[in-house]
Amino acid sequence: MKRRDFLSVAGAGVVAATLPSTLLAAPAGEPIKLGLLFSQSGTMANNESLLKDTALMTIDQINARGGVLGRPLLGVVVDPASDWPMYAQMTKQLILRDKVAATFGCWTSVSRKTVLPVVESNDSLLFYPLHFEGEEQSKNVVYLNSPPSSSVLPAIEYLMDPQGGGAKRFFMIGSDYVWPRTINKMLKGYFKTKNIPESALREQYVPFGHSNFQSIVRDIKEFAALPGGQAIVVLTVVGDSIPAMFKEAINQGVRATEIPILGLDVVDSDLEGLDTKPLVGHLSCWCYFQNVDNPLNRQFKSEWSNYVKANKLKHRPDMVIDPMVSTYLGINLWAKAAQKAKSVATGPVRKALAGMTIADPAGYTAKMDMENQYLWRGDMIGSINAKQGFDILWKSKDIVAPVPYSPFMKG
Repeated sequence: MKRRDFLSVAGAGVVAATLPSTLLAAPAGEPIKLGLLFSQSGTMANNESLLKDTALMTIDQINARGGVLGRPLLGVVVDPASDWPMYAQMTKQLILRDKVAATFGCWTSVSRKTVLPVVESNDSLLFYPLHFEGEEQSKNVVYLNSPPSSSVLPAIEYLMDPQGGGAKRFFMIGSDYVWPRTINKMLKGYFKTKNIPESALREQYVPFGHSNFQSIVRDIKEFAALPGGQAIVVLTVVGDSIPAMFKEAINQGVRATEIPILGLDVVDSDLEGLDTKPLVGHLSCWCYFQNVDNPLNRQFKSEWSNYVKANKLKHRPDMVIDPMVSTYLGINLWAKAAQKAKSVATGPVRKALAGMTIADPAGYTAKMDMENQYLWRGDMIGSINAKQGFDILWKSKDIVAPVPYSPFMKG
């Protein structure tokens, strides 16, 4: 598909076999359009295409329940091709040409940042499904995942605790854009409060799509061999760079028992095609891992599996990642708010979202904040297992209040 082509996809296709048989009549009338802004080509395609198909599945499910305000939903799919300016251009077209009621999309913070002025100038809503660096609060963005206060910091604290290995030195390697640089700036402020000297820190960045990590992994091993205590890697590379980094870590024998890697953007789909036996014990932190066991998660995974098979999609039917769940929650929250507001207009939907709750397949009841548009979620730390997935090492007892602006960014 060409970058500027639009593919309008009706959200009334195959309904998952696990849905109830007592469905409402199919909704009629003018469809309500929702923009689906996820790349299906370029460096982010592997993960963002999962979110696009999750969104279409969720739209199907809502339509099977009677739609919203008696009208069907229609997903308008675009492919920004992992080209950051294209996210902004396509958002503008979705709003002005396709007249979407809201947009769901973006993975990287740089894509969200390019979209932000477009949704703000047109008073439209972007539902953003990734945990991210925070330091932002817009009435035109619904933040469906965690800022660092309730994702990154709990994982770092776990690794610094004697139970987590007693980390004292940190090699920070990321893709060269706002998310890694902001996270690492925040971490340096946090480490300062813990009396971690600057000599115990390393910081390095690589371009998007970087694939040759040979010298970087050598540097990590040399850093880890220095005196001063346990060293860990804080990994914030994204997209295709993640499997490339792990392949080189395997090649050079980097094991979690010696140099743990905390991959802040690593999800199960990044591990596909890798022999994860040598990666066992490396970590990630999200609001959701698919191994959490509860009835709603079993239902969600079953619905996804059925949807993938029925539509002959390229995705693994047995794999669900956190941003897929965030996308599912976001579309259902929007639908619930529109129903409550009796309108799909931005203002009434925004007002209806405040304080709204929703059952989360992660096992919590998520809640929209009353004062900002951050969603309160639970928090989990996962450990890579030998089956290209994660085992849950730790999870919060309840949902965690998001802190949009970190106190560790000062100075």
